[in-house]
Amino acid sequence: MEESAAGAGALLFGTGARAQAHWGYEGAHAPEHWGSLDPGFGLCGDGCEQSPIDLTGAEAAVLSEIDFDYAPSPISILNNGHTIQVNYAPGSGIALDGTRYELAQFHFHHRSEHTVDGADFPLELHLVHASADGALAVVGVFLAEGGANDALAPVFGQMPEESGRAVMVAGTVDAAALLPERQTTWRYPGSLTTPPCSEGVSWLMMTEPVTASRGQIEAFSALFPVNNRPVQPLNGRRLVTDAR
Repeated sequence: MEESAAGAGALLFGTGARAQAHWGYEGAHAPEHWGSLDPGFGLCGDGCEQSPIDLTGAEAAVLSEIDFDYAPSPISILNNGHTIQVNYAPGSGIALDGTRYELAQFHFHHRSEHTVDGADFPLELHLVHASADGALAVVGVFLAEGGANDALAPVFGQMPEESGRAVMVAGTVDAAALLPERQTTWRYPGSLTTPPCSEGVSWLMMTEPVTASRGQIEAFSALFPVNNRPVQPLNGRRLVTDAR
């Protein structure tokens, strides 16, 4: 996957240089049809390491530490027609197994794409990172209904209702404040959860959720009633966790 941090958003949502077929989440453009909508979407139908998955039966393991190096950032917000995407300023990222991954953007899915023992959450947050050679690592965070998420207030209060170009908005976001206090994870090799469903993505799903208020959840769901891909077969992949 030849993609830089700056282009990670385009890759994740099928908005690269080549014109691609329209896709969505319902009707003839729904996930079960993605593989046949465009020649470049073949992995959506016949890939063997697809995401999301049901997070169940994970093998306990001693996992390498994720070194989070996040700083507060001014943000631009984009309604790209598939989700609300928040573009992050350069300089923040994670280090994992000796590789630095820059945080490019984060976005949301309603309801959650991954499930835990078959159960979902109201929202799922994806923090998208790319290494210098284009490898992708996504940190996923479940959002459960509860107290308002103050860290996300600048986003939920300024989400564009119409799709279009990214716009700078008032305030900053600290990605570190988007993470749960307990930073244990499920990890597995997977794919983009949107066309072109490219594989080779390192998934780092937080085992502990954070909260969002009912009002915040409803504000997002009013824009995107459905924008989640159903879970995909594990196909023998190794799912591990350091949760204790």
